[in-house]
Amino acid sequence: MDQIKRALITGITGQDGSYLSEFLLQKGYEVHGIIRRASTFNTERIDHLYMDPHIKGTKLFLHYGDLSDAGQMTNLIYNIQPDEIYNLAAQSHVRVSFDLPEYTGDISGLGTTRILEAIRKCNNDIKFYQASSSEIFGSSPPPQNENNPLQPRSPYAIAKAYSYWMTRNYREAYDIFACNGILFNHESPRRGETFVTRKITKALARIKLGLQDKLYLGNLGSKRDWGYAKEYVGVMWLMLQHDIPDDYVIATGEAYSVEEFLYDAFNYADLDWEEYVEIDPRYFRPTEVDVLIGDPGKAQEILGWRSKVKFKELVRLMVDADMEKEERKLNGYARRAKQEKYVVP
Repeated sequence: MDQIKRALITGITGQDGSYLSEFLLQKGYEVHGIIRRASTFNTERIDHLYMDPHIKGTKLFLHYGDLSDAGQMTNLIYNIQPDEIYNLAAQSHVRVSFDLPEYTGDISGLGTTRILEAIRKCNNDIKFYQASSSEIFGSSPPPQNENNPLQPRSPYAIAKAYSYWMTRNYREAYDIFACNGILFNHESPRRGETFVTRKITKALARIKLGLQDKLYLGNLGSKRDWGYAKEYVGVMWLMLQHDIPDDYVIATGEAYSVEEFLYDAFNYADLDWEEYVEIDPRYFRPTEVDVLIGDPGKAQEILGWRSKVKFKELVRLMVDADMEKEERKLNGYARRAKQEKYVVP
């Protein structure tokens, strides 16, 4: 009987962490996730996994931890003894990184080093996946592939560039199976509500239902290579199953502007975005990245991976999901109001 593989995921409660957990559990993995201790629970993206009928005998375990604590990370890795570690945790909002540069560098940069050091000390047979980002390319001319120079233009991108090089260094210096997945923008209905795509689709749903009047955004001209997050987690796993550790650009090879995302989303809902959107200078970055277009040729050739969900389909599935969510909330409020009307004080 084959031994059950064990994976450790940092950032398990995020968009990518939740999809990756589903993916690995369906493959029969025992999945361990690290969450930060907080006064409120933030596990809503993974709560359903304990009741998913498609995942029999779910083996999902959560542990409190923080990438800022090297000793704790080492103890967790030593005690769990995972076969694979997926480092998805980060302060991942680019605009926020300008306001919190030191914190961003500590978590998104040094946090990676703390994990790599723990692997080196505990068991360097552990395979390691580092969630890199297309932001590391910055002003490097598109299309960007694995050979483009890194020209980061934000504290977040600089921290990710540091993690990228540290992952490569530990691979070369200590023979650790460590891979960088340089993922271009990847979205889904589970995307955080402060990220521009989800900000648009949530606001659109609320505008359509008469719950919101305006949507405030920054630079509409930025072009990004937008894929579907649920597809992208599969290639993270593929990297760690390959014989040789390496770095890969993961992208669709197509780019669309924020304005094009707005147009397609509002047009799908039979609305004119220009009637509802206003530009707010607060949302502009001090240093902008104009165009990011990934060249996924290496991943296609070596890993056999290709994106399937196209831009318009991605926009529509996000709009549909937020419409359903906001309608459900609205109906819930109406039911509660009706019930309270008949409550005898």
